[in-house]
Amino acid sequence: MLINAFRDLLSGNGISWLSIFSQILASLFVILVVLPLHEFAHGWVAHKLGDDTAKWQGRLTLNPLASLDPLGSLGILLFGIGWAKPVQVNARNFKNPKRDMAITAAAGPISNLLAAFVGMLIFNVILLFYNFLPEMVLFFLAIFFQYYVSINVMLAVFNLLPIPPLDGSRIVGAFLSNRALYTYYRYQNYIMMILFVLLLSGALDTPLTWLQSVVGGGIQWLANLPFQAFGAF
Repeated sequence: MLINAFRDLLSGNGISWLSIFSQILASLFVILVVLPLHEFAHGWVAHKLGDDTAKWQGRLTLNPLASLDPLGSLGILLFGIGWAKPVQVNARNFKNPKRDMAITAAAGPISNLLAAFVGMLIFNVILLFYNFLPEMVLFFLAIFFQYYVSINVMLAVFNLLPIPPLDGSRIVGAFLSNRALYTYYRYQNYIMMILFVLLLSGALDTPLTWLQSVVGGGIQWLANLPFQAFGAF
């Protein structure tokens, strides 16, 4: 978290301004590029499945101005977790509402996982030329991509939690009966309040960190495969 890095810097715990700067740039890249991509993925998949709500509202775009949410952006900057302005979807336009809503919901977290994978691939390419890069530049790039990948993995893991209104709840909804689904969303405000309490109390830190580690490790393993095949690593 960037806010922890600032605390470490002020307390003299070995965090440099270069590290802070690279984390800020990684956060801004996520806010201006990845979050709009996440919302575009929702809208594009919904469009392909028959719902043009996002298209009519001008949300089938990667323009960050269409997706920026001030509070969600601040969350990314300070805590590494936040959100963009959600794309609206009308499930009544789908041929199979439950299934298609689940597919649409999954598109957002998948875009974050793909963004993390591409980031890891790019950093692996950079490592091939580490002997030709100044130490400071290599340090900056290492922090940038580490933080960038970490944010994307956390966004994917968090959004896949089966808690309304997160994307995971819509994926789970595909497997629930109509009655159970109604009850599920009827109490979503209370469920969200409980979620925020758990997050603020730190009760979810351990499971979320573990999930982030597992998913991040899997992405790193996949990104390393092409380089290991040619003996680069």
